[in-house]
Amino acid sequence: MGKTKEYSNGEVTIVWKPDSCIHSAICVKGLADVFRPKEKPWIKIDAASTEALVKQVKACPSGAISYYMNGADDNEAESLETKVEVLENGPLLVYGTLNVTHKNGSEETKNRTTAFCRCGASQNKPYCDGAHVDKGFKG
Repeated sequence: MGKTKEYSNGEVTIVWKPDSCIHSAICVKGLADVFRPKEKPWIKIDAASTEALVKQVKACPSGAISYYMNGADDNEAESLETKVEVLENGPLLVYGTLNVTHKNGSEETKNRTTAFCRCGASQNKPYCDGAHVDKGFKG
């Protein structure tokens, strides 16, 4: 497992897994005052409300940023409706709780948002790793 960093405002903690990021920039486009990739630390958690932070984190297609409410059990992922979205020139996003069976038979549960590779170039199949950008994938 790669490194993780946590940022908390007392109510919510954002967890960042840089090795999972596919650099979609959805976080930056959605909350530019919070997600500032050219600064350190790059997440300015006090720049938005807890509600706005949670909403934006839920939009992360790779799961590189996630959250948990401080002092609370988070059962929300179990209640998410499953939804599929095709990103233009990018991955297939599946929202909700999924049980993924890999080609070697191993299984894992993915919560919230999972980005699946559509271009075939990912080194982390079946998941997207952002390789579609360098490949110039159209679709």
